[in-house]
Amino acid sequence: MKMPVIGLGTFRLKNQVVIDSVTNGLDVGYRHIDTAQIYGNEAEVGQAIATSGIARNDLYITTKIWTENLSRDKLIPSLKESLTKLKIDQLDLTLIHWPSPNDALPVAEYVAALAEAKAQGLTKEIGVSNFTISQMQQAIDTVGASEIATNQIELHPFLQNHKVVEFARQHGIHITAYMPLAYGTVMEDAVLKQIAATYGVTPAQVSLAWLLQQGFTVIPSSTKRENLISNLKADQIKLSEEQMQVIAALDRGERLVNPDFAPKWD
Repeated sequence: MKMPVIGLGTFRLKNQVVIDSVTNGLDVGYRHIDTAQIYGNEAEVGQAIATSGIARNDLYITTKIWTENLSRDKLIPSLKESLTKLKIDQLDLTLIHWPSPNDALPVAEYVAALAEAKAQGLTKEIGVSNFTISQMQQAIDTVGASEIATNQIELHPFLQNHKVVEFARQHGIHITAYMPLAYGTVMEDAVLKQIAATYGVTPAQVSLAWLLQQGFTVIPSSTKRENLISNLKADQIKLSEEQMQVIAALDRGERLVNPDFAPKWD
């Protein structure tokens, strides 16, 4: 199954909240679910998927390997644990969540271990997340660009990550945009509100449409059924070239996810 361009993110959602979000998401039509080991919700996501009754072949499920599990001896066992929690036999996509803090472990080690997980049938595709240009190059040198399904990065109108996007495109690596609604701040932006008003849609839908028209996958999250529905309809909006450029001018390098272990950003 090819990665659906609109996925359901589960970052910061826990316990019954994440069960309800995924249950509602699947019910209204999402088929791409994104989680991670560090989110502490894989078991609940797995529960919601299991009780949905939707055939496994109709779903695209992603998880991400946490930094503490990057070493060659830990990565595959941790992925098997994720599979158990998710109640599935194979992931569609497994990502390295963050590069090793301070490059304590070489990229080649954990990307090779992830490729081995794919060879063992634990995941159909592999990729990376929060990788800089240098780290993407090291991953390419290790397994080849064609093996890297995506680089999942923070991407929204206020942080457009041009250098990383351009490098990925040059090497045929797909980009997945996380935090595509900038923690909801897109809803307050005057430019996005004005464009949204012309279409009778929400600023969130405009932000998602802007990303989708550039060929990115988006993984917004929501706990509200009505927002889950409206986000899923974003691919029905077609912005004009002028509107695309007006939104592009909103870039201000506003990075919202920047933990102390983050790499040195491009």
